[in-house]
Amino acid sequence: MRIVYIDIDTTRADHLGCYGYNRNTSPNIDEIAKSGVVFDNYYTSDAPCLPSRTALFSGQFGINTGVTNHGKLASQPKLDPERDFKHRFETDSLFGMLRNKGFHTVGITPFASRHSAWHFYCGFNEIYDTGKFGDESAHEILPIAEKWLKENAESENWYLHVNFWDPHTPYRVPEDVENPFVNDPAPAWISQEVFDEHHKLAGPHCAQEIGMYSDFVNKDKFPRQPGRLDNLEDVKRLFDGYDLGIRYADQAVGKIVDILKAKGIYEDTAIIISSDHGENLGELGIYAEHGTADNITCRIPMVVKWPGGVKNHHDKAFHYNLDLVPTIAELIEYQKPSKYWDGKSYASTLTSGDATGHDHLILSQMAHVCQRSVRMGDYLYMRTYHDGYHFFPKHMLYNVIEDPHLQRNVIDRHPEIKLQAESILFDWIDTQMLKMDIKQDPLWIVMSEGGPFHANGNLERYCQNHLTKTNRTEYIEAYKKTHPEEFKKH
Repeated sequence: MRIVYIDIDTTRADHLGCYGYNRNTSPNIDEIAKSGVVFDNYYTSDAPCLPSRTALFSGQFGINTGVTNHGKLASQPKLDPERDFKHRFETDSLFGMLRNKGFHTVGITPFASRHSAWHFYCGFNEIYDTGKFGDESAHEILPIAEKWLKENAESENWYLHVNFWDPHTPYRVPEDVENPFVNDPAPAWISQEVFDEHHKLAGPHCAQEIGMYSDFVNKDKFPRQPGRLDNLEDVKRLFDGYDLGIRYADQAVGKIVDILKAKGIYEDTAIIISSDHGENLGELGIYAEHGTADNITCRIPMVVKWPGGVKNHHDKAFHYNLDLVPTIAELIEYQKPSKYWDGKSYASTLTSGDATGHDHLILSQMAHVCQRSVRMGDYLYMRTYHDGYHFFPKHMLYNVIEDPHLQRNVIDRHPEIKLQAESILFDWIDTQMLKMDIKQDPLWIVMSEGGPFHANGNLERYCQNHLTKTNRTEYIEAYKKTHPEEFKKH
């Protein structure tokens, strides 16, 4: 058995052709999709990067691993009071399980170095840290994957995890690469009227501060990366940069497929293509960031070609990224399932096309904001504990089928849906807390530390520098009312 997992950072499902995107961003991924299953409603349980990949790796929600933030206590796995001589990740994590089953496991990724997430390396026989902490481009990663495959592809029982980063800001596709989207317009939903409203907003990664709290960008190093958006032409440039990143990674996917075909093993090799999170591109007034617990940041692509499995099939059920661990366990007949796994296997979806999903999903984000959300039916309910300096109300409700870009908060029109979602959310919290040996909810750890990592201690500097520079000083008084504690730190 051979498995290739291609992990393309910051990829929105709705920006791939196999999910209906109108731009030709993903011809190679689209071809793979014809030979497998496309999961239409696949979500990371915990966004963004570090919490998401920890959930994928462990098969657990962030509330249980403890990893929900990008710094401080909740960026590290909880201590395990039942730890033996070796940590259980040696046998019940994604990579540990595969190695325990006899797979030779290989990772080509700088992810652990980027986030000091050393647990992510558990279970790998070989690690190739590509050395730039996530600023790599595909042409720097692909040669390592090509070399390994050319030397080892015909061996039996291996797992290869390849991490591409090109859609992640800052956009880094080389300048000499032609932009195939030069004649494609920006999305119609961002009209001049919508953009004018966005341009007035304040908060990290709004139109006038793509660099989070400023409009600075290193143009020499990242010429395709905008620092701010002042008109619709800038919006198009941002979309082109993002989509070109997907296209550049997709070309690398094609090179990997070429080797598998040349070696005569393509049909018998499982290929998994996914991401850690999506990207807000105007939704909620946020551009080029993955900072919310919504259907934009948390929905991710999942394309699986499994040998002997169903082909050209779209599955519409709800799934988590953490469902992959029990799914692989079932497919490889792993005999040591873990009591810690929170996921649900969808193996029969891959082999027979069965519907095996969840009734609803709980989505979390605690690195840019503190939010927990419920995705159910046509709706997304978002509950905000810390707004990440975006003035989000405590309760938001969106019909994501009728309003996929989250433009109309309908919370006041549907009190019955709000109550249903709250009941689901609070029941889920109770269930998770009762499972814990040490009953700690990392959300409240993050809140007690002053808020999410990317919105902790930055507000006063942002007000004094960038908001003053851009003549939006009216927001300073508003921030003093909503976040008075931030102005008492210095």
